Amino acid sequence: MAQEVGEFAELVARSKAEVEENAPPFRAVSEEIGRVMVGREDLTRRLLVGILAGGHILLEGVPGLAKTLAVRSLAGTLRARFARIQFTPDLLPADLTGTMIYDPSSGGFTPRKGPLFANIILADEINRAPAKVQSALLEAMQERQITIGDASHRLEEPFMVLATQNPIEQEGTYPLPEAQVDRFLLKVKLDYPERLEEHRDMEMGILERMAGETIPEVRPVLDCDHILKARQVVRRIPVAQSVKDYIVDLVLATRVPGRVSPDLEELGALIAYGASPRATLALAMAGKAMAFLSGRGSVYGEDVKEVALDVLRHRVLVTYEAEAREVTSEQIAQQILDHVRVP
Repeated sequence: MAQEVGEFAELVARSKAEVEENAPPFRAVSEEIGRVMVGREDLTRRLLVGILAGGHILLEGVPGLAKTLAVRSLAGTLRARFARIQFTPDLLPADLTGTMIYDPSSGGFTPRKGPLFANIILADEINRAPAKVQSALLEAMQERQITIGDASHRLEEPFMVLATQNPIEQEGTYPLPEAQVDRFLLKVKLDYPERLEEHRDMEMGILERMAGETIPEVRPVLDCDHILKARQVVRRIPVAQSVKDYIVDLVLATRVPGRVSPDLEELGALIAYGASPRATLALAMAGKAMAFLSGRGSVYGEDVKEVALDVLRHRVLVTYEAEAREVTSEQIAQQILDHVRVP
């Protein structure tokens, strides 16, 4: 037992040294985004979690909460290719992936690659495109490849989809398929600040920063090679057994809540389907990314809890009884977080 503890301590020390070596450029990214964004530090951390964990992020919020600005600001800090796709009901799969173009000189067809062949993709108002377009995006998100004609083309890493959607408009929108929603590492919900003082300070900051003579701009401070190197560092961050147990308990509580805690027994009638094994991996990777951003060499239970709601809120499907009682999947996930003990 003492030997195992000693070996784990060595892993943590080695990991912490790697984190300290590779973290400064990511702090620079956060500072650059902070020059443009006002009062959105939590959102910035989650965007960086997505980059470090190699996952996609879905941003949901009413218009005017700077969802698009946040993504564009992040892309501006990276020396990487950025593409913005405005999703509309008349969008075609070829508008994303590209198509085959006839070449008269050779008498054959050559692929013309679409905007998905970039590193950072802003999928603006993603729920406005029909199912056929969503299926094309699904292949890119999960398989990291795109099929044009009869050939598949690998996407260059890092590849990350940052999608936005508006929760208050229903006309002209298409619900995202569950299989696609599950591909998002995090679903981040943006809202207005709750406290009046915070709201006033934030609004005043936005007014002074964005309505002045010059609008601040970000500068590129991070390249793709460093992102890929940092991802390897993140994957090597060790996770203690107690934290692994906590991750598994959180996911199991979305399926059979009563077995994890007697206090959650009543949730069983409200959950139609719980989180998939992909959620277990998402919690582990997001927790490691949080530890990296905090400058630590191992994952704490609080690292996992901080991102757990964003990982689980879109992976729990509620029953008709829950809908009748106006209980949402987010409320269920929050109850689970409140009752499962953090190591």
